[in-house]
Amino acid sequence: LIGVVPQEYTADEDLTGYENIILCADLYGIPREVSKKRALELLELVELTDFKDKRVETYSGGMRRRLELACGLINRPKVLFLDEPTLGLDVQTRAATWDYIKRLKKEYGMTLFMTTHYLEEADALCDRIAIIDHGKIIVTGTPHELKDGLGGDIITISIKENADVTEIIRSVKHVKEVKNEDGAYRIKAEAGELTAPLIIEALREKGYTVTKLSLTEPTLNEVYLEYTGRAMRDTEESKEAFISQRITLRRARGR
Repeated sequence: LIGVVPQEYTADEDLTGYENIILCADLYGIPREVSKKRALELLELVELTDFKDKRVETYSGGMRRRLELACGLINRPKVLFLDEPTLGLDVQTRAATWDYIKRLKKEYGMTLFMTTHYLEEADALCDRIAIIDHGKIIVTGTPHELKDGLGGDIITISIKENADVTEIIRSVKHVKEVKNEDGAYRIKAEAGELTAPLIIEALREKGYTVTKLSLTEPTLNEVYLEYTGRAMRDTEESKEAFISQRITLRRARGR
């Protein structure tokens, strides 16, 4: 069987959390004596037992998201699809949702397919990742494989002077790639902690002053940037703005 947890809130606000889960069970044709027991088990799983008899209209966003998860599990699926399960949630509620998802993998042996704009979420939860750009899969692999595929650390440098120092940086030992991105140089290098001082010294010898430097190990955001040419946060911000606008419009129409 397959279960789905949609991005949109689908629970009936006039019903209680318990009643919503029972309604989902009825749609699957699950006998009432079975669904009552499962509903209570699921409410305990998502920590909504104390709120099971309260109407959903009184629930917070995090509580509604957890209720959607419970409804998606009522038919005990072998495969569960999660569409942006933590979109719009605060950091604390997002972390709690991660814990529920990890429990599903560990305790139920469930296969999960999840879409997310939060790359740290994909890194923490997923065994394999597919990055999609403009509707096409452009790269797949485990989180480790994708990050390791960048081939080194990422150094970002800005200089005081208005000049192109790409070739100077490229000549430094261990530097593998240099990109000038609006005046900031994004450098891929082996042994970044050793290479960064060499770059600073090479620029200083040519009369240039480094004003900003950062060194990071490869992250999935760097992987995304490598394959799409833009940071995920840009996509993330536009996505959340769109969702917020849509929710506001829906509430306005409901009045």
